[in-house]
Amino acid sequence: MNNYIFTSESVSSGHPDKVADQISDALVDAGLKAGDTTTRVAIETLVTTNHVTLAGEVKNFKVNKEEVKEIVRNTVREIGYEQEGFHWDKLNIYNEIHAQSADIALGTDDFGAGDQGIMFGYACNDNDAYLPAPIYYAHKILKELKLIGGKVLGPDAKSQVSVEYEGGKVKRIDQVVISAQHAEGQVNQARNISKLAAKEVLGDLIDEKTVWHLNPTGNFVIGGPDGDAGVTGRKIIVDTYGGYAPHGGGAFSGKDPTKVDRSAAYMARWLAKNVVADDMADWCQIQMSYAIGVKEPTSIYVDSNGHNRSIQKFIENNIDLTPKGIIDRFDMFNFYNYSENCVYGHFGDKDVPWEKIGW
Repeated sequence: MNNYIFTSESVSSGHPDKVADQISDALVDAGLKAGDTTTRVAIETLVTTNHVTLAGEVKNFKVNKEEVKEIVRNTVREIGYEQEGFHWDKLNIYNEIHAQSADIALGTDDFGAGDQGIMFGYACNDNDAYLPAPIYYAHKILKELKLIGGKVLGPDAKSQVSVEYEGGKVKRIDQVVISAQHAEGQVNQARNISKLAAKEVLGDLIDEKTVWHLNPTGNFVIGGPDGDAGVTGRKIIVDTYGGYAPHGGGAFSGKDPTKVDRSAAYMARWLAKNVVADDMADWCQIQMSYAIGVKEPTSIYVDSNGHNRSIQKFIENNIDLTPKGIIDRFDMFNFYNYSENCVYGHFGDKDVPWEKIGW
C-alpha cells in the first residue's frame, strides 16, 4: 500500500522495562571494561517495588557482588528514581548470576555464534536517521520531554505516534499519544508539557485534524517499577523499528557481543543503512541467520526497492559476517556504553559504531 497510517511507540529511560535493560547493560559494560575478550555475559533483570533481581550466566566476569550492587544503585540513581516505591538507596538487590554453561562455552570460546537465531536490519530514507518516521518521532518526543519536563514530570513516560503516508511518503501526523508520570496534582501541567514537546518535534506535520491523547487515564503519579514490574528484553520493538520491519525475536540488552542476537542485529542494521545511504535503494531490509557455535551465517536475505541480488553479492563478497568479524568491525569489546545507548532505540541518532555511514 502507498496510502496508509502506521503507528509506533517509544518509552522513556524510566519505563520499568527500560530500567531493567539499562541495569543489564550496565553490567555488560562493567564486565567488558576488564579488557578480556573471553568474558561472556548474559544477564536478565527484573525490577518491581524497591526490588531488583538479577539472573543469568557469566564467564570471566571480573565484577564482584558488591560492585554489582553499586552498579545497580548508580544506574537507578542516574535514571532519576528517588521515589518512595522505587529509590536507588532503598533497593533490595537479589543476585542470582552464576557461571556460564560449559556446553555453551564449547561453541563460543573460539567466537562461534553464541546461539542460533534470526536477525533483521532495516533502513529507509524517511529522515536523516534512516529510521521509519513513526518510531523516529516517538523517540524524539520523549527526548524532548526529558529536556523540558523539569520537576513536574517523573522518569516514566511513553509516546505513540500515528503517521499518515500518501504515495509512500510521510504526509501528516494522524494521532499522538503521550503518558507522562507527574507530581501529585500536576496532570494538566504534564499534558501541557507533553503537547509542547510533541509540537516542537512534529512541527508542520501536525494539523487541525491531528488527534491528541495526553495522559488519557487522567492521573499518572505512581509510575516506574513501583507501578508496573519491568523485565529485560520486553521492549524489543521499541529497540528496533517500531514494528515497521520484522524482528527476529531476540533481545539485545544484557548480552555480550558474542551473542548474535545483539551483534548480528547491529550488523544487519549497519548493512541496511549503508545500502540506503549509498543510494543503492530507498529502503532495505536484511535478514541473517546463525547456528550456535557456527561462525558463518546460515543464510542472508535482502529485500529492498533496489537490485537485491547485487546488494546481497556485494555484502557476501566484501563484509565479514562471522561473530568475530562483526565484533572487530565495531570494536565491540572496547565499547563501554551499551547501557547509555539502549534507551530511545538502539539505532538512529546515536554516536555508535553500527550507525556510522561508510563501507
